[in-house]
Amino acid sequence: MARTANITRKTKETDINLSLTIDGTGVSEVNTGIGFFNHMLEGFSKHGFFDLTISVNGDLEVDGHHTVEDTGIVLGTAIKEALGDKDGMKRYGSFILPMDDALCLCAVDLCGRPYFVFDCEFPVEQVGGLDTELVKEFFYAVCYSAGMNLHIKMLHGSNAHHMIEAMFKAFAKALDEAVSYDERIKGVLSTKGAL
Repeated sequence: MARTANITRKTKETDINLSLTIDGTGVSEVNTGIGFFNHMLEGFSKHGFFDLTISVNGDLEVDGHHTVEDTGIVLGTAIKEALGDKDGMKRYGSFILPMDDALCLCAVDLCGRPYFVFDCEFPVEQVGGLDTELVKEFFYAVCYSAGMNLHIKMLHGSNAHHMIEAMFKAFAKALDEAVSYDERIKGVLSTKGAL
């Protein structure tokens, strides 16, 4: 059974259409209006093997906050919907990803209980039209909308471009592991019997 979701969310601030296939090949078509953010989401798709189509029309004349946060809300919602009952899934995933000077740790638990830890300070306020403070807002929105426990820790880094890209790729790799199946798991991986 295909694990997919199609989500539309329209407010006075953003109009978002998103399609996600968990068991994909890493094909993406992304247009958020923020070039560097597009690049990060394309990297997430490619390195997690998620097929992803995103179209965002946001109030960028105000700033990028609504566009980035609302995209996170919609992506998190799509992840939650696509995963369904989570039967047979590994549930946990982690990855330490190097990118030149940057080294990022990301750990995921698809437990249904949102909790977010973000440990990073960026050396600059903006990269390619994306305010660096919005990176935390994006992952927070994904985490709470998906109902996942998400930890992101920058172990080392001096170039903000590399740091942010390492985060998105590490998240993709950790999530790819967490959503993968293990034939030993019957039902969900929990002593409670539910996630």
